[in-house]
Amino acid sequence: MEQLNGIPVFVEAVEAGGFSAAAKKLNLTRSAVGKTIARLEERLGVRLFHRTTRSQSLTEEGRFFYERCLRAVEEIRLGEALLESGRREVRGKLRVTMPVIFGRQCAAPILIGLLEKHPGLELDLSFSDRVADLLEDGFDLAVRNGPLKDEADTMTRRLATQRLTVCASPAYLEKHGEPLSLDELPEHEGIIYGKRDNHRTWVFPTPDDPWRAVLPRSRLRLDDLDAIRDAACDGVGLAWLPCWMVRDHVAAGRLRQVLKNVTPVVFDTHAVWPKSPVMLPKVRLAIDTLARELPPLME
Repeated sequence: MEQLNGIPVFVEAVEAGGFSAAAKKLNLTRSAVGKTIARLEERLGVRLFHRTTRSQSLTEEGRFFYERCLRAVEEIRLGEALLESGRREVRGKLRVTMPVIFGRQCAAPILIGLLEKHPGLELDLSFSDRVADLLEDGFDLAVRNGPLKDEADTMTRRLATQRLTVCASPAYLEKHGEPLSLDELPEHEGIIYGKRDNHRTWVFPTPDDPWRAVLPRSRLRLDDLDAIRDAACDGVGLAWLPCWMVRDHVAAGRLRQVLKNVTPVVFDTHAVWPKSPVMLPKVRLAIDTLARELPPLME
């Protein structure tokens, strides 16, 4: 149908972030992408993109049209899912968004491992701590840590449970002593996670209070968990981190877990995907694999 001419190129240009990036993904020239968009604009009678010599951004009309095109794309994906459901081979591009550090160190290696077993599968992984809008941003799947917002247009599945622990280097503990209770934490140096003036308070569930907030002294505040772990290994102070981040360092003797008698904070990791009558086989494969392989990594 003539009405569909140019739609795939338009959607790819939006999702890829520009004509040049879309051209690479579609194996076209940038000029061909530009001419296709121009013909589509002429047929619709509106301008879809603001153009400069270096970039393109959606106009208000373009964003309105893109949101409607996504609905058509989802119907096409549903049709593909119905066809693929009878096939044994999983194929197609799977777009996944995940938190930066957790994604890079835990989730991404699991998903990348699927490529060898499924030659028809393509992965497009995005690492960001921003909570993406799956439909608007064109993602098939999200991996999210912590409490979830109530979203009527998504479905969820718990993948694993994470646990936070307080740890420090043997050198720090030898010099400053080991905290034996939460009451002793304010007497110690801590390496605090925070962005700008928003610092994360350390909280612990206790018998008398669902959440007890405790914060050690701190002369070092960092906005990167890897940097906090490295600073703890160097003896700067106590760190409050997910167990999976420090497991190898504890095993190697670079860090020691403390306050083992204190109930730790635990939180869940979920898979989130757009609600659909039929789950795409590639999405089901990714979720099932993550649900099977993530929990051992969290111990």
